[in-house]
Amino acid sequence: MAEGERLMNAVSLDDLAASTAPGTSGRGSEWPGHEWPLISIITINYNQPELTRLFLNSVSQLSYPNFEVIVVDNGSKEDPTDHVRRSDFPEATLLLTGENLGFSGGNNVGMQAAKGDFYFIVNNDTEVTPDLLDQLMEPMLADSTIGVVCPKIRFFDQPDVIQYAGYHPMNLYTGQAGMVGSHQVDDGRFDTPGPTNFAHGCAMLVRRSVAEQVGMFAEQFFLYYEELDWSARIRRGGYTIYFQPTALIFHKESASVGKTSPLKVYYMTRNRILYMRRNTPLPQRMAFGLFFTGLAVPKHMLTYAARRQFTHLKAFGRGVISGWLTK
Repeated sequence: MAEGERLMNAVSLDDLAASTAPGTSGRGSEWPGHEWPLISIITINYNQPELTRLFLNSVSQLSYPNFEVIVVDNGSKEDPTDHVRRSDFPEATLLLTGENLGFSGGNNVGMQAAKGDFYFIVNNDTEVTPDLLDQLMEPMLADSTIGVVCPKIRFFDQPDVIQYAGYHPMNLYTGQAGMVGSHQVDDGRFDTPGPTNFAHGCAMLVRRSVAEQVGMFAEQFFLYYEELDWSARIRRGGYTIYFQPTALIFHKESASVGKTSPLKVYYMTRNRILYMRRNTPLPQRMAFGLFFTGLAVPKHMLTYAARRQFTHLKAFGRGVISGWLTK
């Protein structure tokens, strides 16, 4: 199905009419020295209407004066309309895709419908802080070469512990990249703003012009690694990924698929390979292939077998095959 056809099928005529009027908060009209750019907040709901309602409640407390909210429902079993309308931000635009398009496809639908100069891609299992958007916009307005700004992410159930304070470089032999500050107490060590290697898909502010230049999420990823692939493409386009520690968001991690679910094993395995195939030269891909086949595959297979996690083992095997075959 073409992208335009999919978007038209995703929304009713009433939704389309509602989406023509930005859902601005009306708390002001100018950034000092700037107009207030419109930010399109885009989040996905998939069988989690209560989480989405709580997310919208927190969004209603944002101090930034010019934003719209787009909730993309990825074919949930339960229609989330009632939860959205009962939230503290009932004017959010709700797009019903009718099918599960994954993180990549769902966010792409949201960006296609968005009217903002900036897209704030954000998980529905988060709670924002009031000045989040204000803090994210500061570096964006100061430097036009910054394409993406990410906040500091802390765990919701451990609010003084960091999940993300930037990314380390990708290990081109293992196809993995670690997060700066992960599981560390937020004691001031990770308060230096500046460029980082990758954005975090949980919360990322992106210039519309950057997405138009390099393209949106690669939909073949579906789930996991898609923001790493997008970050790599954005950097190749000449833009900086920026970490802004004064911007803060809290993440209820793994509320979507679980920390060790077979679904996560499959997509993490598959997309680890797919990322390396798309973003590294042939000699590096060959080195990665030798490492992955000779070390990673036996290790994971033995681990899942020893734990009698045979569903995980099957998912891992499927991920390996699909990773090398997916175009």
